[in-house]
Amino acid sequence: MKMKSSKIGNRTRVALLAGVGLSLAAGVVVSQTQPLPAVEWDVRRLDTLDRNVRRLERALTQRNSVGQPVLVEPDPEVVQLQAQVSTMDRRLGDIEQTFQRMNADNERLTFQLDERARDAQTLRAALGRAETRIKALEDAAAAQAAAAARAQAEAEAAARADPDAALAAAVALVATDRAAGIEALEQVAATWPADPQGREASWRLGDARRSGDDHPGAVQAYAAALRDWPTAPWAGETTIKLARSLVATRRNSQACAALAEFNRRYAASASAQLKSIATRTGTEARCS
Repeated sequence: MKMKSSKIGNRTRVALLAGVGLSLAAGVVVSQTQPLPAVEWDVRRLDTLDRNVRRLERALTQRNSVGQPVLVEPDPEVVQLQAQVSTMDRRLGDIEQTFQRMNADNERLTFQLDERARDAQTLRAALGRAETRIKALEDAAAAQAAAAARAQAEAEAAARADPDAALAAAVALVATDRAAGIEALEQVAATWPADPQGREASWRLGDARRSGDDHPGAVQAYAAALRDWPTAPWAGETTIKLARSLVATRRNSQACAALAEFNRRYAASASAQLKSIATRTGTEARCS
């Protein structure tokens, strides 16, 4: 009788465990298909839950002890959710690395911009100093130009007041600066055309032009010096020079006329060399 009662007790416990297992399975199925209603937890419900958990633990322990372990398989949705979470973690890691690179690039750009700003400030300072030096040089050049202009004006005024000094300065200038000397001789000749200094400036101007192969200009200068055929010591030689410049410009008839005036006015007191040049010039001009 005792053995029977024990067997009946074991069968009863197995049946209860099976019923509990079926209830749990059904509960799982229902939980997967229908949403559970909201539960209001109180002390009674918590005690009931604790008792049920203890029963499940005892049932699982009994199944494991008889060689029937309970295998809990993961939910496919949970596995898929875990995979999605892992993918999101990787993407978040990539985004974090991207932000780190962007921050590093921003730091480099900020540093470069700071360097450019410092370089620009240094350049502006250098340009300011250069502008100051240029302004100082311009002021110095302007002052020198003004001083030179004043000196030139004073020299011209002094020259106009003293024809001898003006002629001497023009003759000296021809030796160092031919163009400036010619201009100075022209100024003397125009300022004192009837004075001995003006006439000498004219024949010296003719010599300067003739040395530069400007024979037409030389003819004009010699003619201005010989106006009214002066009796100055240089007049005879200047007449021969006039004739030779006329030959050079192919005005032979005028050259012959100049030689005739030389023979009539200056040949008597001329040197033998000057007479020889006059004869040779007449031959070149084919004077009769």
